Order: sequence, then C-alpha cells, then structure tokens
Amino acid sequence: MVTAAPRLQLLPEWLAHRYDPEHDAVHFTRADRATRRAAPFLTDEHLTGDTLPVGRTEALGAVPAAAPIHFIFHSAYCCSTLLATALDLPGTASTLKEPVILNDLVGWRHRGAPPQRLAEVLDGALGLLARPFEPGEAVIVKPSNLLNSLAPTMLAMRAEARAVLLYAPLELYLGSIAAKGLWGRLWVRDLLVKQLKDRFIDLGFAPEEHLLQTDLQVAAVGWLAQHQLFARLTEQHPDRVRTCNSELMLDAPGEALSAAARLFGLRTSEAALDGAVAGAFSRNAKSGEAFGREDRLAAQREAAAAYRDEIDKVVVWAEEVARGAGIALNAPRPLLGG
Repeated sequence: MVTAAPRLQLLPEWLAHRYDPEHDAVHFTRADRATRRAAPFLTDEHLTGDTLPVGRTEALGAVPAAAPIHFIFHSAYCCSTLLATALDLPGTASTLKEPVILNDLVGWRHRGAPPQRLAEVLDGALGLLARPFEPGEAVIVKPSNLLNSLAPTMLAMRAEARAVLLYAPLELYLGSIAAKGLWGRLWVRDLLVKQLKDRFIDLGFAPEEHLLQTDLQVAAVGWLAQHQLFARLTEQHPDRVRTCNSELMLDAPGEALSAAARLFGLRTSEAALDGAVAGAFSRNAKSGEAFGREDRLAAQREAAAAYRDEIDKVVVWAEEVARGAGIALNAPRPLLGG
C-alpha cells in the first residue's frame, strides 16, 4: 500500500531507492551518511534500513527545493566508486553511488515506457535524489554505466549540473574484464544487449555481427561506444563536462580531487581534500581493505600477463574500429593536464 508523505518522514536520510511504475510510487529506504559511505553501491545488499513506499506526486510535494546536483559518469572498472567516496565531504557534498532508482528507470525504458512519461519520472527522481544531508551541500550522483545512454537527457534537465566522465585506458579495462573470469565476460555481453536496446552502439556493425565477436571484442565495443558518447558530451557542454583518465587520477589524486571540486563548484579547503585523499585513495573502494597505488599496479600487471595475447590482439582490432568511427582513445577536454 502506498502512503502519503509527511514531510518529517522524508528527511534526507530517506533515500529514494526504487521506482514502481505500476503504482507510480517511490520506495524510500532509511540510510544515513555512514551507511551510504560504507556501501560500494546503494543496492538492497547494502541497505537494510526501514522502507517507505510513497506516491511519486506526494513525494515530490513533500521535499524542499532540490540542491545543486552533479554527476560522475563512467565506463566501469575505472575507480569511479573511489572518486565518489572521496567527494563525500560533510558540509560540502553528499554523494550517491549507483542509486538503484535510476537503474529501475532504465529497466522500465527497456520494457517500453513512453518516452515523455519516462522523462517526467526521471526529472522527478533527480529532484528526490538531490537532497543532501546538510544545508549548503551539493549532491554528486555516480550512476551505473547503464545510465550513460540517459546522460545527455540528465544534463539537459539540469542546466547547472557539471559532470566528470571517468574511464580506464582500453588495455587496462580489457584486463579488468578478463581477470573477472566468466562473470566479467557475461557482464560485458549483458551490457552490450542493453546498449543495443538503447541504440547506443553506432560503430558500423550489424547487430548479428556481435555474435561473432569474442568476449573481449564485445568489451571493447562497449568501451568505444561510451568513449564516443563522452566526446559528444564534451562538444555539447564544453564548459560543464570534463573527461578523466583513471590512471592519471590515481597518479595525482590530490590534483584530481581539487580539479573535480573546482568543476563542481564545491567550497572546501585543501586540508579537507587532503584528508579525503588519505582516507579514500588508500583503500579498495569496494571492500574497504587497505589497497594503494602499488597494489593496483600489481593487479593490473597480473591481469596483463595472464591474458596478454588476447588483450594485445583486441587492442589492435579496437584501434582500427576507433579509427574508422573517428573515436579518439584519449578522451577530449581532460580534467587533468588539459
């Protein structure tokens, strides 16, 4: 049963978690800052607080005006969770790591949601997410990369929003997928299916040709399609969007965090940013275990050694595909060094 939304029940700790299109309802779950910070993703696995279903219209009428909202769009396996965690700065910004309500809208879209209705609900969902814990904070949303097809829409809906477009170099991305074994290979194929449904792939292949591609070729196709989008977004929003190579970010985390804070217009101190770097960049963003730059490099070398022949062949193939499609492997308008 859907209940009306008393204002006090929709304080910022109540996260807009799921969307039910059949009842036009938003399911909120109670999750404080510590819970959200500790969770690698804002999924049911990590959110175990009370839940409250509320009619969408009632929910929108029960919350204050939305705070500034910004985005971290990413191509996966590029330390986007790490960046989002580091930018969760009390008094400055609240971050949301892959809120499921946005994934629900992608699923609804794939099931045939009317485009105008989808846009209306997406706009409302962004407003419900843009509720920081403290007055004056901005909200930074790191959606799942499933949402990349809707990135142009989200940026159009929020004219003041800025975005970091984060990616790992192709070779390292392929190594990450290969190192995940069967799960990683299935994941890139599932992603491709969703990207094809979104008409996100425009690299000159007929749909049936993807069946003839190896798992890592499929991974490269998804990576290239996202790079194609990132380049387009930098052209459309030259003052609002910057790209970031994950390895440059990891080599200079303080500089990267400062640059992201400037892009998002965050008012904070160098001391706060230094503390965020020390707290976030020395740990595995998923598990919370100690995990520094050298550990990451060692893991990358191990993956490269185990799958070198396959990775090298696919990189050469992908470079030819990129050349034919006019895609630069180093994304334009970089956050660092640009």
